[in-house]
Amino acid sequence: VRLVESGGGSVQAGGSLRLSCAASGYTATSYCMGWFRQTPGNEREGVATIGSDGTTRYADFVKGRFTISRDNTKKTLSLQMDNLKPEDTAMYYCAYKWGYTRNACSSLLSTVFPAWGQGTQVTVSS
Repeated sequence: VRLVESGGGSVQAGGSLRLSCAASGYTATSYCMGWFRQTPGNEREGVATIGSDGTTRYADFVKGRFTISRDNTKKTLSLQMDNLKPEDTAMYYCAYKWGYTRNACSSLLSTVFPAWGQGTQVTVSS
C-alpha cells in the first residue's frame, strides 16, 4: 500500500487543520489505520487510530480536540485537528496495518504498523 499525506501547514494556536491520507495499492477489508507524530530527537508517538469496524482510539493529549475518520470508498483517512496548541507542532504520519485486532489497533504503538507515509509538517505558533 502507498500512503500519501496532505493538509499540513502553519497555523496560530487555537486554529484548525485537517490532514488527509490517500491509500493506494493493496488494501484489505480488515485493517487498522492511524496517525502518528514525531518531533526531532523524539520517538514517534500515536495520536489516533481507527479500525475497519470503526473503533477509534485517541491519545489523551488530543482527546476532545482531534477527530479521526475514514472513507472506505475513497480509501482516505482524515484527522480533523481543532484548538491546536504549540505542542502539537510535529511531523504527522499516516500508518496502515493489514488485518484488524482491537487490542493492537488501540495500542497506539508505532511498531504495530508496517506501512507508512512520508509525513506532513504541522506547525502551531503561539
